[in-house]
Amino acid sequence: MIILASASASRRRLLESAGLTPTIMVSHVDEESEFFNAMSPKDMVIALAITKAHTIREQIDFPAIIIGCDSTFEFDGDSLGKPSTPHIAFERAKRVQGNSGLLHTGHCLIDTAKDREISSIVTTKVTFDSMSEDEIHDYVATGEPLHVAGGFTLDGFSSPFIPLIEGDYTNVVGISMPFIRKAFAQLGYSWPEVKVMR
Repeated sequence: MIILASASASRRRLLESAGLTPTIMVSHVDEESEFFNAMSPKDMVIALAITKAHTIREQIDFPAIIIGCDSTFEFDGDSLGKPSTPHIAFERAKRVQGNSGLLHTGHCLIDTAKDREISSIVTTKVTFDSMSEDEIHDYVATGEPLHVAGGFTLDGFSSPFIPLIEGDYTNVVGISMPFIRKAFAQLGYSWPEVKVMR
């Protein structure tokens, strides 16, 4: 069984579109705690991914491969997670428009049957076009930026404003599928085997 320790619809959709069938178990880890927010962006995403995966491991008593993830957008050294209000989303969009930043996703896979764990960070550079205030207001009004790391998506309403990424597209959407395939291989599973796990 593959367990995705995330409520992210985008992560689930990426796994399913690649042929995997994850069971969803949300970890309910407090991502906004001072402990995590005091970390650098890269340290934070890997710590949260590991914490989410281990939280689910403690809740189950059957063999499974647990996938924990967390993403943030690093801009000028700051970690830009999910904006909590339209005002913050607007100010962030004004700040990043016409500039580039780094989307970091921490990944942690735990194979409970083999008692093995693999974790890593995947980073993709994202470049934004210049945006008018009307365009930013219109985007924020969709509600989309409030619920995603950095306040933008590649596969949604902000896609017209992202002319360039350097690195893994799926990583920006929420989970690096090339990393996931390689991690399963390190755990001893071929990709065809992974796709038939239930």
